Amino acid sequence: MEDKDIIGLYISRSERAISETDIKYGSYCRTIARNVLGDNGETEECVNDTYFSLWKTIPPTIPTILKSFIAKITRNKAINMYEKKTASKRSNGQMEVSIDELTECFDSSDDAQSRVERQETIAALNEFLEGLDKNKRIYFIQRYWYMTPIKEIAAKNNISEGSLKTMLSRIRADLKKYIKARGLY
Repeated sequence: MEDKDIIGLYISRSERAISETDIKYGSYCRTIARNVLGDNGETEECVNDTYFSLWKTIPPTIPTILKSFIAKITRNKAINMYEKKTASKRSNGQMEVSIDELTECFDSSDDAQSRVERQETIAALNEFLEGLDKNKRIYFIQRYWYMTPIKEIAAKNNISEGSLKTMLSRIRADLKKYIKARGLY
């Protein structure tokens, strides 16, 4: 089913919207959630929360790109669940590992000035990513947006884990220089 048809089901409040969303995007949502949470039960709960949010959000919001809209909701739900879970115990998801890899590139203070600089940093990050070649940008997004394990990225893209780790390390170093050069670190 086409995305516009699925959105139409939400707009008309048809319960079929959820099942059609699951058919088309269920495994995509589960992959995103599992990469963050590392637990199948929590992954299913997160995906169900995503569908409930879609039901509440469409309408009034009408997404232009349904896949991206769903991915953002799923990722945010998973991160919220992860934060609740790790308040009391450790988890086995990829979020902590992938975020730790990026911490050296950004300042972590949280005052008013930092919040303004954070917006500038986001713009600089987008510019930096646009300047990367397509494959490097894909690897970076797979690792740091989708929080996909190194092993899985390497297998999907037919490169060695060592080469991928080295490439990501160099991208992070370049990103840090890029951010520093703009006075944002």
